Amino acid sequence: MSKVTILWADDEIEILKPHLFFLEKKGYEVLTVTNGNDAIDEVMGDQQIDVVFLDESMPGLTGLETLARIKSAKPNIPVVMITKNEAENIMEEAIGSQIDDYLIKPVNPNQILLSLKKIIDNKRLVHEKTASDYQVEFRKIIMEIQDVRTFEEWATMYKKIISWELKLDDGNVDQMGEILNMQKTEANAAFSKFIEKHYENWIQKPDSAPIMSHNLMRKYVFPQLDEKPTVLFLLDNLRFDQWKILEPIINERFRIHQEDFFYSILPTSTQYSRNSIFAGMFPSEIQKHFPDWWLNDNEEGGKNLKEKELFEAQVSRLMHNKNIKSDYQKITKLAHAKTMQDNVYNLLNNDISVIVYNFIDMLSHARTEMEVLKELAGDEKAYRSLTRSWFLNSPLWQAMQRLSEKDVRMIITTDHGTIRVKQPSKVIADKDTTTNLRYKVGKNLQYDRKEVLEVREPSKVGLPRPNMSSKFIFAKNDTFFLYPNNYNYYQRYFNDTFQHGGISLEEVICPFITLYPR
Repeated sequence: MSKVTILWADDEIEILKPHLFFLEKKGYEVLTVTNGNDAIDEVMGDQQIDVVFLDESMPGLTGLETLARIKSAKPNIPVVMITKNEAENIMEEAIGSQIDDYLIKPVNPNQILLSLKKIIDNKRLVHEKTASDYQVEFRKIIMEIQDVRTFEEWATMYKKIISWELKLDDGNVDQMGEILNMQKTEANAAFSKFIEKHYENWIQKPDSAPIMSHNLMRKYVFPQLDEKPTVLFLLDNLRFDQWKILEPIINERFRIHQEDFFYSILPTSTQYSRNSIFAGMFPSEIQKHFPDWWLNDNEEGGKNLKEKELFEAQVSRLMHNKNIKSDYQKITKLAHAKTMQDNVYNLLNNDISVIVYNFIDMLSHARTEMEVLKELAGDEKAYRSLTRSWFLNSPLWQAMQRLSEKDVRMIITTDHGTIRVKQPSKVIADKDTTTNLRYKVGKNLQYDRKEVLEVREPSKVGLPRPNMSSKFIFAKNDTFFLYPNNYNYYQRYFNDTFQHGGISLEEVICPFITLYPR
């Protein structure tokens, strides 16, 4: 590794000779100047400067003026401001000019060394520390996965895995990321067994169950309604890891009051989970009470066209003794999003407003069909990055920022998540069987029982039965269902795509976030 070159600009540079000697002994090369103009000349010269130490109160050009010119010419060069002046406005101006560190005189050699480590060696040190910490944690996670017994513990375990996944991403610890992916696979295998064991009992005995799609509004949303308007943003397909990527952005304008979770019903697909959320019912109950508003998989037509009516019926049913004003909007096009952004203050006239935002779902489907998006979102890390970039530049975030100026309660949630599928599983079925890759409902299904959760009596888990002999099967872990026809072609086509409808931590355990403006 070549020597790091420091440029130190200070009109009292002679006094700093002990510091310079200390740095040279540590292997750094130090260039010195006594004024801002010379500092700029050195930065603009032929020699590579790795970091600048800049005195704030030099004669002639001040440190802040010198800083501005350095950043204008070389915006990526790290600068450490050193000053005797602790005035708040000086600090704020320096920080606003994108300094990398700020030291108050008199500085000691260890302060300088720490600053250099932070700036020059930060990525390497983070990489090494993250890898070391995860190695220590690795065995604990393996043991904890085997000991998980409750739905709360599974939510905690899933969040812990996500936390490490994001830390390894930030530290660029790719080799450890591969090990974590193996752990995630083990966790999903154990979670699938857990769901297989408990799911029917949760439906039959709700007192032992987590909050799920069908009672999400009743348990989490309606009890919070008071004099403050509530705006609920449901982002289709938002996984917990995607929420954690968006959290720092949103946290700038909102404080997080509570981070909760709920379990999506099966199938973890929009037709079932989102209709269930807005109806406040299981799909079988929707079919029974609103037969004209429910379409089975084998029936023609859009399956989520009556969410607004289902939501209004739930509000009327559960909040009949209160005069609740509600609104529902679904955003599926950029024009809709911009209209919502422009009229966002109108939402404050309602007690509860629901905005269904479909971009992440569209991104997931488009990634399957477009090679360029497969390249841009090749894995979970890239998928999260693409989600973050979209959100930062979206009308959704613009609308949220406007709401942050008002006295409002904001909720961010979803209907289900997605999983990147890798293992094909062959299914034989008739032409009326659903085309979803993560679940199937139909007659005469033939499949490998080890790879599915089989539901022979759909009514026991709150699902409708299109035909007397229809049953459901759900894919576990990262499996996806394929028919024998053109098997190899579709295996290549769908392998490594994000799908939903089955059983995995990513699809089932969903975020529910309550926020207030700062």
